[in-house]
Amino acid sequence: MADRAAPAAKPLQRYSAKRNFELTPEPQAARARKGKALSFVVQKHWASRLHYDFRLELDGVLLSWAVPKGPSFDPQDKRMAIHVEDHPVSYGGFEGTIPPRQYGAGTVIVWDRGTWEPEGDPREGLAQGKLLFKLHGEKLAGLWELVRIAKPGEKQDPWILFKKRDEWARPLAEYDVIAALPDSVVAKPLGPVEQRAPRGAARAAPSPAALAPADLPGAVAGELPATLAPQLATRASSVPSRGEWRCELKLDGYRLLARIEDGRARLFTRAGNDWTERMKPLAAAVEALGVRSAWLDGEIVVLGEQGTPDFNALQNAFDASRTGAIVYFLFDVPYFEGHDLRQVPLHARRALLRQLVDTRGGEPLRFSADFAADPASILESARALGLEGIVAKRADSPYVSQRTDTWLKLKCSERQEFVIGGFIEREGSSAEVGSLLLGVHDERGTLRYVGNVGTGWNAATGADLRQRLATLEVSESPFEPGSVTPGRWTRRAAGAERWVAPQLVAEVRFADWTPDGRVRHATFQGLRIDKPARSVTRETVSRTVANRVGAVKVSNPDRVIDPSTGLKKLDLVRYYESVADWMLPHLQGRPVSLVRGPTGITGELFFQKHDDALSIVGLRPLDAALWPGHPALLEVASVEAMVSAAQMNVIEFHTWNSTTKKIDKPDRMVFDLDPGEGVAWTRVQEAATLTHALLSELGLQSWLKTSGGKGLHIVVPLAPRLDYDTVKDFSQAVVQHLAKTIPSRFVAKSGAANRVGKVFVDYLRNGFGATTAAAFSARARPGLGVSMPVSWEQLPALKSGAQWTIATAREYLSFQTNDPWAAYWTTRQTLTRAMKVLGLRL
Repeated sequence: MADRAAPAAKPLQRYSAKRNFELTPEPQAARARKGKALSFVVQKHWASRLHYDFRLELDGVLLSWAVPKGPSFDPQDKRMAIHVEDHPVSYGGFEGTIPPRQYGAGTVIVWDRGTWEPEGDPREGLAQGKLLFKLHGEKLAGLWELVRIAKPGEKQDPWILFKKRDEWARPLAEYDVIAALPDSVVAKPLGPVEQRAPRGAARAAPSPAALAPADLPGAVAGELPATLAPQLATRASSVPSRGEWRCELKLDGYRLLARIEDGRARLFTRAGNDWTERMKPLAAAVEALGVRSAWLDGEIVVLGEQGTPDFNALQNAFDASRTGAIVYFLFDVPYFEGHDLRQVPLHARRALLRQLVDTRGGEPLRFSADFAADPASILESARALGLEGIVAKRADSPYVSQRTDTWLKLKCSERQEFVIGGFIEREGSSAEVGSLLLGVHDERGTLRYVGNVGTGWNAATGADLRQRLATLEVSESPFEPGSVTPGRWTRRAAGAERWVAPQLVAEVRFADWTPDGRVRHATFQGLRIDKPARSVTRETVSRTVANRVGAVKVSNPDRVIDPSTGLKKLDLVRYYESVADWMLPHLQGRPVSLVRGPTGITGELFFQKHDDALSIVGLRPLDAALWPGHPALLEVASVEAMVSAAQMNVIEFHTWNSTTKKIDKPDRMVFDLDPGEGVAWTRVQEAATLTHALLSELGLQSWLKTSGGKGLHIVVPLAPRLDYDTVKDFSQAVVQHLAKTIPSRFVAKSGAANRVGKVFVDYLRNGFGATTAAAFSARARPGLGVSMPVSWEQLPALKSGAQWTIATAREYLSFQTNDPWAAYWTTRQTLTRAMKVLGLRL
């Protein structure tokens, strides 16, 4: 690179002239000294309109362009970029709010950051209007170009920004980085994308500094956990198109976690059983790493003649006490040398683990590599090698001790564990097993029969199985009564069954499931001694195609559900996936009612509180005893259930004011401000302020959210002590007091005729079984507004109850560094004092 040019006489003059640094928190103008590498930053700026500020460091300043639509990895998608004044290099770390009436008033976050390398002389490129460069960021990478397109006489200096064709280029239809990764990299660090999701030769070697766990984003100093349950993968048929994912081979073995304390290793199965004594050579190899304290996660296998895992050989290794042949493939490190790494992004944990294994490890320890090719190609390669499948993991995901949708398993064929509940002797030989009767547990814990398997073993194995099962024989079937009947996929005769206690678990490969829930063309793979029988359930698979969100296929994705905006069903499903982390706390543990619009918001809408054969994956029916005399209520407790519900045309989610733990004792009270005909929005804001003031006088804290429609919702958290009738009576008394005190503004009677020119504060939401649109729920109205939690300080700036829609809400949330409802979850209030003030009795 050529030497830097001499600084201008008044560097950053235009930048300083536009700002009053006594009012704005932006950094003052100062030229930076030459550093080891040139930095770049992309700042997401919500001013009069949303845009992205693209900045490249050169000669001590940040060259800056305003890019209205932000960058795109698609070379055909050329984005307008307006060249603006240079900014100080210190501006690259700025996040915050520029006050009203100041230049650029609005909120700024750091959307991406990293370093850049110019191709050729950058000053010459700037002069000629053609700047070619490489980016090394947390979201952006590869070769990019800025080209000036200014025309004579134009006041602005317009350029275009676009991606050059290389290993990082991707069609916009396949990957939209703006939509996929909308958040601040300061609030949610991702780490370099070239390490997180390498492409071909761009893969970077792990940094030596990775062995310093304290430097990893999200690492917390803490004691070594005494126990640790493993993170589990969810079954899927393809990887989501959004986000960055890493693919590893799914190894055909047993899950194993190693705990190291004071340099001594203990080995634990997925179920928490200590197998250290059974694998002393492996424990010694783990201790040879020289680590003082850690939890390591991986899979143990025995490699066959072809170098691929052999499940039967693994089982035989334990049976014959030849565990020295076991190889331990490590893929995660949730804790390391005094630091809890469970909140560290996966890519950073694996960089640490890889260097540990590469620098200190050796047989039988190996690092479970991930691959840069697309998942379909990797899955095909796994199939050709006879492997079980692959596991795809989100590069930015934390380590969570439960089954999650940030780890997905894609199998080459149907295969899972089954409980052995009985057997049939081999025809002509009572010393061998002819077939095994298989089952899985349902959501109630009942063992359901799913068919039989009669192949996959030789005479010796058949005899061994017969001996094992003989010690477990019982007189009665362990399966659900009436479920064990010969199906069309078996030739056995009824009455030939021998029953056993459901304690043994078989690994079985099969073609598919029949419509009546039986396995077809099953082949026995071996017994599993690492998993308890009670944990075995049927694995569900979500079929995914091009139009998918997460692991859910979206049917009719292009159906327009809101003709006023053209928003489609796929837009709604993607919205719910994107806000799941915010919305789930408002849904979990509560009965939910669903508003469905099969033909969109202009067609017939259905309000459903019960299943009614909706077939929503992950939707949980609750105990029918919660509401005697009614069908079971429903709960939406997972991302999968939210997205699947939207796929089944659910537009709105409404929740009860009580949880399932105390269904008859509400833990919140809701006031729905519903303006009548002719009421201006300023009157709604005024009504909210007055209601808030009255509640404060009564000693009650309250929280605000938009309704997604015409009004506002005020929510008061409560200790769940009083019954619904008492809480409803109190809320009615509050509304009657408002209507009596300020009759020109409020009305206490429902009905359109009663509230013309006034605001009805709806207290009827507080009755037993009544519901309110949940926070972040869309509304089945033109525009598809959403119910957005806001702070009371935001109330004067609100423009309507439908200020945010499914098209704009996620972008708004990407700017929110503080949750305005953070204290809501820990606030539990009683109505004792407030009821006395209003003259009510408990």
